[in-house]
Amino acid sequence: MVVAKIAPSLLSSDFACLAQECERMLALGADYLHMDVMDGHFVPNLTLGAPIIKCLRPHTKGFLDCHLMVSRPEQWVDDFASAGADLFCFHIEATEDAAALIDRIHARGMKAGMAVKPKTPIDVVYPFASKLDQVLVMTVEPGFGGQAFMPECMQKVSDLRSRFPELDIQVDGGLDPDNIGVAAKAGANVIVAGSSIFKAKSPGEVISLFRKTVDEAQAAM
Repeated sequence: MVVAKIAPSLLSSDFACLAQECERMLALGADYLHMDVMDGHFVPNLTLGAPIIKCLRPHTKGFLDCHLMVSRPEQWVDDFASAGADLFCFHIEATEDAAALIDRIHARGMKAGMAVKPKTPIDVVYPFASKLDQVLVMTVEPGFGGQAFMPECMQKVSDLRSRFPELDIQVDGGLDPDNIGVAAKAGANVIVAGSSIFKAKSPGEVISLFRKTVDEAQAAM
């Protein structure tokens, strides 16, 4: 049985205090620190890159879960490995040789994740699942925070979980206390949330709720 891993999205944090925000989330119970990397090409937004990860690394021991929404992710493997990223998640839509990219990520000492957009069929992941450490099912169109959760993506999570019961399945986009039960029941165990955690009156309570809901759903499977 997989366990819950809660990954606050630092895209919703105060970038002027990024290191402190990371440590605050860890103190509140976060398992991962989700870093949204956007290049302004694969998605219509521009955020942080490897230089910021490198600056952040000495200030936190947290697991840096880097989601690269970029074209040609191959060109950034070495930079993110050297910067101290723990997991390098690329989009299947952005690469022509996913198998080689997974091998290269592992060779540089990082865990490998594969992400799929809402309109991408989940079966594209199946040939690579045995080599992956995590699969990310996007529940919004990638590029901006604060979007509404797309429940129709949960069938992909269910299909993935039925085939790969021990795989870490991450969901990202619009997750909040009102829909976490749907995601958990479908089989997601790694929960990314930005606005619903950082804008909450009690972020720690939201993290605890997410964890409890996922663990209970996994126990019932």
